[in-house]
Parts: sequence; structure tokens; C-alpha cells
Amino acid sequence: MIFGPFERMVAARYLRARRKEGFVSVIVGFSFVGIALGVATLIIVMAVMNGFRQDIFDRILGFNGHIDVSANVALSDFDNLSARIRSIPGVVSVMPVVEGEVMITSDRNAGGALVRGVRGEDLAQHPWIAGHILEGSLDTLSKGDGVLIGTGLAQNFGVRSGGQLTMISPKGNVTAFGTVPRQGTFPVSGVFNIGESQFDTGVVFMPLERAQIYFKYPNAVTNLEVWVDNPDKARDIAAEISNANPNLRVLSWETIQGPLYNALGVERVVMFLILTLIILVAALNIVSGLIMLVKDKGSDIAILRTMGATRGMIMRIFLLTGATVGTVGTTLGFGIGCVFCDNIESIRQFLQRLTGTNLFSPEVYFLSQIPAKMEWGENLLIVAMSLALSFAATLYPSWRAARTDPVEALRYE
Repeated sequence: MIFGPFERMVAARYLRARRKEGFVSVIVGFSFVGIALGVATLIIVMAVMNGFRQDIFDRILGFNGHIDVSANVALSDFDNLSARIRSIPGVVSVMPVVEGEVMITSDRNAGGALVRGVRGEDLAQHPWIAGHILEGSLDTLSKGDGVLIGTGLAQNFGVRSGGQLTMISPKGNVTAFGTVPRQGTFPVSGVFNIGESQFDTGVVFMPLERAQIYFKYPNAVTNLEVWVDNPDKARDIAAEISNANPNLRVLSWETIQGPLYNALGVERVVMFLILTLIILVAALNIVSGLIMLVKDKGSDIAILRTMGATRGMIMRIFLLTGATVGTVGTTLGFGIGCVFCDNIESIRQFLQRLTGTNLFSPEVYFLSQIPAKMEWGENLLIVAMSLALSFAATLYPSWRAARTDPVEALRYE
């Protein structure tokens, strides 16, 4: 064992506060609290950022699919193509889609929106839509009647389930007097709310057959949306689809959502580095605390040396003293961080009741609760980094204690 009973006993005595050494003990206490808070803060913030990242991508990818398959022209033989793509290992589902932009008008408002023509049975397979319908149902969409809109769009245009929307397509009918925009009035069969403003206020789901007629894509679709079992493998599966069908344009979600994905990754790394400074400052407090402890214990060190203690023993005593502060502080911070993340929503609601303010408004953040997802590999990295900094902080004060000359130390007592 590296540390003997004698070294552990002396280190434990140095860690206990005495009236004479009160100031040194306060510095050591601040180091302990600083490391605990630093580790806890880093775990909590990284868990919340992981939760936000996961929630954002679940919403975006759950809505749009992991791979987009299209061509320069409409896809006419889309059912056979869907069956071939569905047979590729890793592919979960394929949804034919007809997309088109329209102008929506009502008695209250007018504005643009994106229409997505889909089959009701395909849409029912995806819980991000089917599980978030507030009014109406998918039944009418499956039967080929009505449209499905988001809550934001319903509020902007003053319609609800059972109402009607008028849509005008810029791709109109060619007549002797020029191109006349196509116009149609559609009943609203349901209202959904997935919590993402981009989709809740700007997307309309229409039955596939109706969309093919309205946008003039007879027996064809504009693109296929592909979902895979592991989003991290989407790029490889997209390459496989592209190799088998060189005339198609196949894009994975990494390519489509590349800027957002990279921005969240950079933000995560920068936040990790910034919060690491908290632990670094606490580790520097260990250095100053141990240096003052060495200065205060100069006569004790000299007596121990005259009694036969080696420089190695003196060094190990102060190494153990500083390492204990770092280890206990890291352990406490790890526990606080994990408990806080597991109960973050309850803590938020308690603070809201205590302060009487809304600390996490869904209207601002588009989320009903604070997401927190702990990654144990990341937590272990935080613990290892904290322990490494704490142990490194003890090296110089311990070496300085071991180099203390007992004659000089006793001379000035």
C-alpha cells in the first residue's frame, strides 16, 4: 500500500481544524467546497445541454426523417423504390411525400406554409405527430379527407378542428390569359402540437392522393423520407441507397442539418472548457492551502524528520492530505450533480412556487420541461479530470514539505 498507517494518521490530524490553524482549515474548506460545486455544476450543465440537444434532434429528425431521397423530376415508381429501400438493413420505415408551398388565407390572416402530402397510415407510425394530436384524429387523414395543422398555425388563422382553410398554390393552371394560381378549400381534421415553433406554425399535412391532385403530381411524389434504427449510421445507409440508385439525390440528416449539429457540438465543447475553470480554481486553492499548511507545520516536519521520518514519508503525508480534499470534494460533487439531474424538474417547480415566477416558459423555449440527460462516460471523464487536477495540485506543496531542512525549521521557532 502506498500510504502507511503513520502517514494516514498524520494526514488525518492535519485535516482536522484547530483553533490555532483556523485560517488554514478555512482555505482547505473552500477548496473542498469549490471542487464539489465545480464538479456538480459541470455535470448538471452538461446533462441539460445533452438533454436539449437530444430533444431538438428528436423533434427535427422525428419530423423530417433521417434520410431524404429525391430526384430532379418527380418519383413515379415510388412504391417499388420504397420497398427496395425498406429492404436495406437498418432502415425502419419509408414515407412517400408530396411537398409544396402554398399561401393560406382565412377571415383573420394570410400567410405562407409548407404542405406535406402523406398517407395517414405512414404518419401514424411516427409518435412525434400521432402522439401529439390535440384535436381531431388521423382517421379522416387516412380516409383522404381534411388536413392536419399545428397549434401555432391554428391560432394565427383562427381555425380549429372542423373548420376550413383556403390554400393558394403558386404553381397555377395555364390558361389563355396566363397562369392562374390554383385555389382550394380544405376541412381541418385535426390539430397537433409537437412543441417546435417551426413545424407548429408552418406545416400542413394533407392526404397523399389529394396532394398529388392539388400539386399536379399524378401517381408520383416529390421525395421519400427514410427513418433508420440508428441515426449515427444514416450517412452510411444514405451512401448505400445512392450507390444502388445513382440517379437519385440522397441526403442524410448530417448534411441537411449540418450547421445546427456543428453549432451544438461547438457550444458543448466550449461550455465544458469554461466550466472546467471552476474545478481548476478550486485545485489552485488546494495548492495555496497546502503551502500555508506546510509553512504552519514547519516545526512538526522538522520533529518528524529528527524522529526518523524520511522525505518520502513527509511527501506522502501532504499528498494524502491534498488528495483527500480532492477525492471527497469530487465524490460529493458527483452525488449532488446526479441527484440534481434526476430531480431537476421537481426543483424547477419548487423554485417557481418559491419565487412566484415562471423559470422555464414553454412559449420562449418551446419545451414544457427542462430536459436533462446524463451520459455516464462524460460523467466519468469529469470525475477523472477533477481527481487528476486535485492530485496534480498536491505535488508541489508535498515536494516543498519534503525538502524542508529540519535544522532551519527549528532554528526559527
